Amino acid sequence: MVGYSSTLLSRTEVARDTMAFYFQKPPGFQFKAGQYIDLTLLGPQPELSNGLTHTFSVASSPSSEELAVTTRMRDTVFKRTLSALPIGTEVMIVGPMGSFTLHNNTAKPAVLLAGGIGIAPFLSILSYAAVKRLHHPIFLFYANRYLEDAAFIDALWTLEKANPRFRFVPTFTRIIKNYRGWKGETGRINLELLSAHVRKLKIPIYYVAGPPTMVAATRRTLNEAGVDDDDIRTEEFAGY
Repeated sequence: MVGYSSTLLSRTEVARDTMAFYFQKPPGFQFKAGQYIDLTLLGPQPELSNGLTHTFSVASSPSSEELAVTTRMRDTVFKRTLSALPIGTEVMIVGPMGSFTLHNNTAKPAVLLAGGIGIAPFLSILSYAAVKRLHHPIFLFYANRYLEDAAFIDALWTLEKANPRFRFVPTFTRIIKNYRGWKGETGRINLELLSAHVRKLKIPIYYVAGPPTMVAATRRTLNEAGVDDDDIRTEEFAGY
């Protein structure tokens, strides 16, 4: 696997306790929307490979000049180090890896089901679909506990406006209707919610990304609706 040198360009808070980090896109680095990388924070002796490493889905579009990753800021050695990293610091990127990418058949809708920080690969896919004007009908169901927890929600509303083939359905599991003016969906991603927005549930290709319990529960829901396992693709975000 090829390693690339990069530098930290900026960081920003994208939701409560959630940060996005933007790195220089190395010359020659190419990836498909939905893929992931290993990010290594180089120690005092990089040649000994003694840095800290974490796997991240790339949240930015392949057409972007920057590589973005995002994470919940838990109290781990890696995340404490990353959050304190000076702008301009060198890091090592290995990849890209993974096959959690959009299918080719534009006649089959893509239904993206995200829980929490599982939104990262979908932001990449949706940004790329908008730029390239892909013809796939795309639905995104995005579940969080509270409004404050929904990373990139403004960017996702903007992408929905930019792409007439994209439908965005955020839902919140710990709030009720009209909480802080919210008039959209509440509750978990379930069969009732999917049926309210997607016709003929057996036709699309489904992509599920989020905590392992959410991924397993969503797969069971889809199977109960008659969706074939061959049409379900998953990516688990453990320890985020």
